[in-house]
Amino acid sequence: MYLFNIIDWYSRKVIDYELSSTLEKGFVLRCLRRAFGHRKPEMMNSDQGSHFTNGDYLELLEKEGVKVSMDGKGRATDNSRTERYFRSLKYECIYLNEFEDPRALRKGIARYVQFYNQERPHQSLNEAKPDQFYAHPIEKIAS
Repeated sequence: MYLFNIIDWYSRKVIDYELSSTLEKGFVLRCLRRAFGHRKPEMMNSDQGSHFTNGDYLELLEKEGVKVSMDGKGRATDNSRTERYFRSLKYECIYLNEFEDPRALRKGIARYVQFYNQERPHQSLNEAKPDQFYAHPIEKIAS
């Protein structure tokens, strides 16, 4: 299974995600379109994987007026916030559960994303939860 996440780096909130059983680019584009229906970022950062270097992805970002930022080749630390999220997802959800099939995995990830956004405090956010920080960033900075 392949997981694509859109994470707001400032608040650490998982904006949207999609899970796919194939590496075809459609699931990434669907997720982006869904997220852009709510709000558009100034910039999208990604690694240099084929999903993020293909013409359809780059065209969609250009059409929506979103700048493209890509990590250096082989430089996972360039994308440290996203890598940290994946580590948390693995250690707090995936490795602790035996998902019997893709449907169970989808449900488990959905529960985890809800927990992560709404209940899990983040040290980098002064112990605020991503949903709180995303909704009221100025108040959290002042405290």
